[in-house]
Amino acid sequence: MFTGPCPGAYYDSGVVNLSKPKFNELRNRAFLSVGLIVAILLVLTTGVRAQQTASNQGKSNEQVLFDLMSKRAQNLAAQSYNQEEANLPASWKTMSYPQYRAIRFKGDQALWKDQSLFEVQFFHPGFLYQQPVEIEEVNKDGMNKLLPFSASQFNYDADAAPLAEQSTESKGYSGFRVHYPLNRPDYKDEVAVFQGASYFRLVGPNQIYGLSARGLAIDTAETSGEQFPHFKRFWLVKPEPQDTQLVFFALLDSPAVTGAYRFVLTPGSDTHMQVTARLFARQDVNKLGIAPLTSMFFYGENKVRHVDDFRPEIHDSDGVLMQTSHGEWIWRALKNPRHLQVTSLADESPKGFGLLQRDREFIHYQDNEAKYHQRPSMWITPQGNWGKGRLEIVEIPTNNETNDNIVTYWVPETPLKAGEQREFSYNLSTFDSQRPEHHLAQVVRTRIGWSALPGEHKAPAKAERQFVVDFASPALAKLDATQPIESTLQLSAGNHSDLRVQKLPGGEWRVSFKLKPADQTPVDMRLQLKLRNETLSEVWNYVWNPTDLK
Repeated sequence: MFTGPCPGAYYDSGVVNLSKPKFNELRNRAFLSVGLIVAILLVLTTGVRAQQTASNQGKSNEQVLFDLMSKRAQNLAAQSYNQEEANLPASWKTMSYPQYRAIRFKGDQALWKDQSLFEVQFFHPGFLYQQPVEIEEVNKDGMNKLLPFSASQFNYDADAAPLAEQSTESKGYSGFRVHYPLNRPDYKDEVAVFQGASYFRLVGPNQIYGLSARGLAIDTAETSGEQFPHFKRFWLVKPEPQDTQLVFFALLDSPAVTGAYRFVLTPGSDTHMQVTARLFARQDVNKLGIAPLTSMFFYGENKVRHVDDFRPEIHDSDGVLMQTSHGEWIWRALKNPRHLQVTSLADESPKGFGLLQRDREFIHYQDNEAKYHQRPSMWITPQGNWGKGRLEIVEIPTNNETNDNIVTYWVPETPLKAGEQREFSYNLSTFDSQRPEHHLAQVVRTRIGWSALPGEHKAPAKAERQFVVDFASPALAKLDATQPIESTLQLSAGNHSDLRVQKLPGGEWRVSFKLKPADQTPVDMRLQLKLRNETLSEVWNYVWNPTDLK
């Protein structure tokens, strides 16, 4: 591990042999491969009434239900982990991706069809999703009703037609999606989807699915192998006809941790999800990842290797943003490294963090099918005191855009020990590129190239790089080019030269410099704009690894 002079940040080289079967974060975009799913389906009784006992006086049915779920999770953690075999027809387990896509839920079978603003549709088990998830409906009186899987709820089109003739025995669905009139009052769009392990996605108005959130991350990027906790059961609380919030609960299980989760989904100008997680440890956990986000970054403006593709950029997210407990904003542009890279930003109870798709110009992607310019950004706002810890950023090499190769999450300083219980609450929000509470100038692009001058007789080594970082904000644009704006640049290793600040046509401001690394040592950098004693911009933070050229 390398610790540099940059406040609150450190670089961990942490190279892991990705050929080892215990660790392979390069997952299919359908969330994860069958071999990575670690889950069980514990047979639970249904029809449990949330009675108002003496200990529950003053609590709502939802609070009582969450307490019941928490007790189940706690009891489950006291038992040995048991992964049940999926009871699915063989043809469902081996179906192809085109076959799976050809199985479509019938819209008229949706839960709460024409009864509320919210409707729920379900996913068929099979393909990559071979651990069925049991789902219950909870009415306003606190009565639970199991929603049994039925093949009659699905259309089996094209190549999937023969699958309809197979046995339909299944303990549940593979997940669900929530519909709501997000963009138009006369049509209910998808706003959230839960499918695969503890993965879920959200979208806001005029966005399409991109990055994913997860319920929990355990030992990500550890040589011991990552665990993928699984939401094994959901309880969906039936909303009133005009309710604009949907409340539901989930039971999480894994070899090391169980958990009870409460979700409150609120679509609107942005889509918000209030999350409360009560965790119970079966085993010691070396690295606990809270509020994990997973995304894809193939290449962008900062690429250093040629990619034979007509599209200028390909990514679901282009950077990590963090607001520290002291109010400092830090921007880390993502990259596709040659080797696994794990970096961290240390803090105590941060104000927020997230993965962003800051670049929202179609012309920068030129992809009218994937529409990367419409992928959501996602922001985590911790609630309560999360204590000391670090925001960890995992960047994994990938050679195509089908793999999620970016993960970020909060790691508490104190490891979770067997028998311990912890609770974390946070709000998760979609947005486009701008957080309303962020008023400083933002980094709009990071470019990297060889520092050699055209026709230079004695050209420097390829490892010596030219960095160009552009900042933009309305306040910056108003400043005259003669103003003495300065850039503060800190390096953890190596040296820099030719540091310049200049105003560009259009009002952006550019900082450029040349970097000379010390041998093959990674360089952690921090850069910020100031005018006399006034801070003008967020902190640009980047780790340059000379081995990325090899």
